Amino acid sequence: MKRHSTTLVLAIAGMVAAVDPCLADTASTWFDSGFSRHKAGDLKEAVRLYSKAIENDEKFVMAYQMRAAAWQRLRQFSRAIDDYSMVINIGEPSFKAVGYLNRGIVKNMAGHYSEAIPDFSLAISIDRYMGPAYFHRGIARSKTGDQAGNLEDFMQAARLGDLDAEHWLDANNPGWRQARK
Repeated sequence: MKRHSTTLVLAIAGMVAAVDPCLADTASTWFDSGFSRHKAGDLKEAVRLYSKAIENDEKFVMAYQMRAAAWQRLRQFSRAIDDYSMVINIGEPSFKAVGYLNRGIVKNMAGHYSEAIPDFSLAISIDRYMGPAYFHRGIARSKTGDQAGNLEDFMQAARLGDLDAEHWLDANNPGWRQARK
């Protein structure tokens, strides 16, 4: 009898999971569903599903990272900044570097250039080969009037292979390639 009960319970659980994978209530399942919605462009539903993943695992760094990216695309900058801050607070060093980079980008998007510069600098202090951090810090420096810092950062980004920095330098400072040698 016990064996039949166990088999019945497992069969019901399997049917429930097949009907709605989120009913299994694992953080990974919620995350995977959110990621699918995110890729499909359904950002509000992706946010809801990432939030469910975080409810199930408050240290799920990738769920914070992706929810922040969805908030960013929805132009909910303060929410994106909050989630990127969580990535920084609970993530491993590589996540922290990306968290600082992305939080800085959101601050740039919101027009808070002076606040963005320290985030880019912190990303660079963790990963000095992060070309996009130099590029975006260069943008922030330009917007705050630091043209020398802007040029220095764009040249470093270009040295690291950032094509946007190279294109900007080609258009605005044509002799940069000779100057870097």
